[in-house]
Amino acid sequence: MVDVSAKPIAVRAAIAEARVRMRPDTLAAILAGNTPKGDVLATVRLAGIMAAKRTADLIPLCHPLVLSAVELEVNAEPDLPGFHLKAAVKTQAQTGVEMEALTAVSVAALTLYDMAKALQKDMTIEGIRLLAKSGGRSGDFEAESPLR
Repeated sequence: MVDVSAKPIAVRAAIAEARVRMRPDTLAAILAGNTPKGDVLATVRLAGIMAAKRTADLIPLCHPLVLSAVELEVNAEPDLPGFHLKAAVKTQAQTGVEMEALTAVSVAALTLYDMAKALQKDMTIEGIRLLAKSGGRSGDFEAESPLR
């Protein structure tokens, strides 16, 4: 694990995204609440938040961090068709939260797949990426363009 003990504590934030592509009828069923496993969107949000908090347990050599905030947005995109997931994570620490944001959207996307696989097995998870990060010695980062 990288030694961050000499780095100053700073406010750090990161935003990541993912998309889950599916048939229009699967999207409609999820939005209508007609799925065998129950409330898909609430479960997806909770899974993403929980995953961010457990990143150090899942990704080798990640520092365990106390997170100040985790937000997980799940937005239907009929033109995809599917869902756009976005996680925003904040902390005050000696290292950043990029991995926490990426883990949040990854696990949220996998949870969405799990919750809806009885309706459609060939959904795809795509576009997992870091959108932005702030704080720390390497400075701020913002992705150049949105994926479609």
